[in-house]
Amino acid sequence: MDSTTTYGTTPTYGNSQFISAKPTATEGDVTKKIENVTAKIPSIGYLSLALGSMALSASIAAFTERKALANFVGLWVPSFMLIGIYNKLVKLEGNDHLSKPESAFR
Repeated sequence: MDSTTTYGTTPTYGNSQFISAKPTATEGDVTKKIENVTAKIPSIGYLSLALGSMALSASIAAFTERKALANFVGLWVPSFMLIGIYNKLVKLEGNDHLSKPESAFR
């Protein structure tokens, strides 16, 4: 976990009474830089990697005796799909709820 990530709420007080609490969790600089770089990769890239690993896994299973390797390569598919979904969410919503105030996480 990035050491600059903060959690908690910042309470707002008015006349000694609690009015509201706004979350203050923010992403660290390293996380933002990584997400900004990976956001430049088109979503079809992750889908292509997933489909390619399926084809590679099927080929290894069909044409060699290395079934364990075929299973290993086949396990890459959900990872690529999950990374692609996360990438898409970062593109749509921003790095965190404070980086794009008009997002769904207001």
